[in-house]
Amino acid sequence: MDGDEALHSPTSLTKRSLPLLATASAVLLAHLALLHSLPTLLKVQPPTVVRTLTTRTIAAPPPVEAVPTPPRPAPRPAPKKPVRKAVPAPPPDDVPTTVAVAEPEPPEPASVEPPPLPTPPEPPTSAPVPVEAPAPAPPPPAPPPEPAASAPLPTVPLTHATRFAFPEPVRLLYTLTGEAKKMGYHARGELLWKQDGQNYEATLQASMLFLGSRTRTSTGSITPEGLAPQRFSDKWRSEVAAHFDQANHRVSFSANTPDVALETAAQDQLSVVLQIAGLLAADPAGYPKGTTIAVQTIGPKDADVWAFTVEGPEKSYLPYDSIDTLKLTRNPRKAFDQKVELWLLPSMGYLPARLKITNANGDYIDQQLRAVEKP
Repeated sequence: MDGDEALHSPTSLTKRSLPLLATASAVLLAHLALLHSLPTLLKVQPPTVVRTLTTRTIAAPPPVEAVPTPPRPAPRPAPKKPVRKAVPAPPPDDVPTTVAVAEPEPPEPASVEPPPLPTPPEPPTSAPVPVEAPAPAPPPPAPPPEPAASAPLPTVPLTHATRFAFPEPVRLLYTLTGEAKKMGYHARGELLWKQDGQNYEATLQASMLFLGSRTRTSTGSITPEGLAPQRFSDKWRSEVAAHFDQANHRVSFSANTPDVALETAAQDQLSVVLQIAGLLAADPAGYPKGTTIAVQTIGPKDADVWAFTVEGPEKSYLPYDSIDTLKLTRNPRKAFDQKVELWLLPSMGYLPARLKITNANGDYIDQQLRAVEKP
């Protein structure tokens, strides 16, 4: 091997570099040992690497003058994002240190929910608020006067007669005119009266073309106190009836309305006209003008007292003639009572020559005698 080959051979290089590597390794170990013991020698904690803190000052908004408001729940604060802070390890007591805080993120504008509108409260005592005095409330209106129908009705003494003279059997034919719901109408009617001195039957019928007929019937006996009905019926499309129990002084109704106690000489709504005719025919002078004839009157569903006032003689102009009559009027005593006007014929045993019934709403029916026939 010549000199150049010996110089560049691996064995030759290794032998020459070993002292240098050993020396470098010793120096490096010495530096590492020195660096490791440096904090202990200087008694300084290795600082935490942080970013520079940048701060800014935000001017607080001017305070809003508090307005007294009624207590109400505080508005719910908007949620805030937590701020992350870097907290270093506690330093030794004898070494001053500077606490470094991580830079906070820019605050987001908080959404403020408007407070609920307050209701008008009373002013708080701590801060009275001048308020305008309320206008005085107007006095409550006076309650409307109660209708006369709600007041107790004056007691009307019932008429008790012992003398009667009932007419012979007869058929009376009538012309009917009327008005219902502002519409006029015409019809025909008849009153059939039968009696044999012990029993009676009266039938009043009104018929109209295309509308059919309405029939009222009263049957009963003749007693010293006049007519004593046993059954009264009203039939139009369907029938309702009142049944008289004269022995027990009770009346019952097919419409299932409550029973009613019968007074002496009580009548139904048809026989009452014939009862008045019988007592006037027996004693005309006993019932002068202004006299009241009061009778308990039974309808198909209830009972009431009908009080007729004798108005006096009156000339009636009937379809076939002008004749002398005696007028009686039953004026309403309650809110929905009917007004009943009777024109009786003295020459025919005080049978009705004319009968007019007027309802509270103005509807009426007026039946006037047009012919007389034998039954």
